[in-house]
Amino acid sequence: MKLKLMVALFSLLFSYSLLTQSVLAKVSAQEAEKLKTVLTPVGAEKAGNADGTIPPWDGGYTTVPPGYKSGDLRPDPFADEKPLYTITADNMVQYAEQLSDGVQALLKKYKDFRMDVYPTHRTFAAPQFIYEATFKNATTAELRDDNEVVDGAYHGIPFPIPKDGYEAIWNHILAWRGVALFTKFRNYIITRNSKVVLTAEAEQNEQFPYYQKDVPEDQWNRKFWYFRQVQTAPPFKAGETLLTHDDMGVNGRQSWQYLVGQRRVRRAPSIAYDTPDFVNSGHNFFDEVFVFNGRLDRYKFTLVGKKEVYIPYNCNGFLAHKDKEVLGSHFVNPNYVRWELHRVWVVQADLKPGKRHAVTKRIFYLDEDAWRAIMADGWDGKGQLWRSIISIPIIAMEFPAVLNSTQAVYNLQSGAYGVNIIFNETHPQIQAVKPRPDSFFSPESLAATGVR
Repeated sequence: MKLKLMVALFSLLFSYSLLTQSVLAKVSAQEAEKLKTVLTPVGAEKAGNADGTIPPWDGGYTTVPPGYKSGDLRPDPFADEKPLYTITADNMVQYAEQLSDGVQALLKKYKDFRMDVYPTHRTFAAPQFIYEATFKNATTAELRDDNEVVDGAYHGIPFPIPKDGYEAIWNHILAWRGVALFTKFRNYIITRNSKVVLTAEAEQNEQFPYYQKDVPEDQWNRKFWYFRQVQTAPPFKAGETLLTHDDMGVNGRQSWQYLVGQRRVRRAPSIAYDTPDFVNSGHNFFDEVFVFNGRLDRYKFTLVGKKEVYIPYNCNGFLAHKDKEVLGSHFVNPNYVRWELHRVWVVQADLKPGKRHAVTKRIFYLDEDAWRAIMADGWDGKGQLWRSIISIPIIAMEFPAVLNSTQAVYNLQSGAYGVNIIFNETHPQIQAVKPRPDSFFSPESLAATGVR
């Protein structure tokens, strides 16, 4: 009898513990009200910083010039501004608290690397329906299945007031980037000997069913990202196609590949984690594209906190220059990268015991306004700083949004670096398009479009 009583008591306490954890995973209605007062509608601090170097958020940048069409060269609204100051190897100690480890390593390694720092502009904005959905998500969203599935969120940032690193990284994964995008781009590797190698030209369609406003939540298929990419160059790769579905349900990530030589579509489960990205000749890993993407199961994510950090931002001016102009010998040409001081969430990812990944520790820097990871650093199995990812955010005022598809991946040990998804010389540039039917992103559709 005592044993049955103890079992029943333990079961009751365990159930209460789970219930309490579920409640704690959500934000109270009172706390959510901050999204209408001291926080922006997606959870950033609305006020500027104490010394005025970071301004208040005033709604972001949404001005679309007359005659502009999505996909055209985006104008630079701050083209007339001059740098406030420049950070170099000689004065970096003065700014060290606001510099990532990777940026400090670049400054130390290359004496001609520099950061031109401009006035900070908080340009992120999103459609009103996203703000409304984010407010709702704050009190309903929660994580389950070992933090790999988000429940109770749709059409907005799931955790605008994050309590841990998993919630913050999910905000990055589900951040607003439009509903449907089309991009023509090129990838390059710049060797340690400064040789520029074109590794791919491709066309890419992305779609975010999570943000399709006209699809009610009860009709949503629980997929949050469709990705379909077909290579157009070099000739021996032309026609190769990749397809990925990221699913909020039990399926997780599903991927397929069309190989022209074999003329067949096959499952490609290796398009994930630390598999070398063959689209970019293996310079980066698949989960380093877009700074971080894919599943969270191999790392423990810790929310370190928020701090002020120099990050690239509002880099529309970068787009107006030829590839050969922006690709420097050892790093992206500093003449065309605009750095600003912004508040970021710092999230540390440590490899879980028993899990495998070539990068055993990572630190991500998430823009508080857009929730996207703008930079990331990675350490190898010996605890040595190995990789640094620095993206190039732009204002997509017609969405409106801040996007950061283009990125440089620096191998700090070998001296080589790669640049992914650069669309400076392509047209259209990253473009908002009408959503395509789900069938366009089906495995059956790949073979028809993959023939040379």
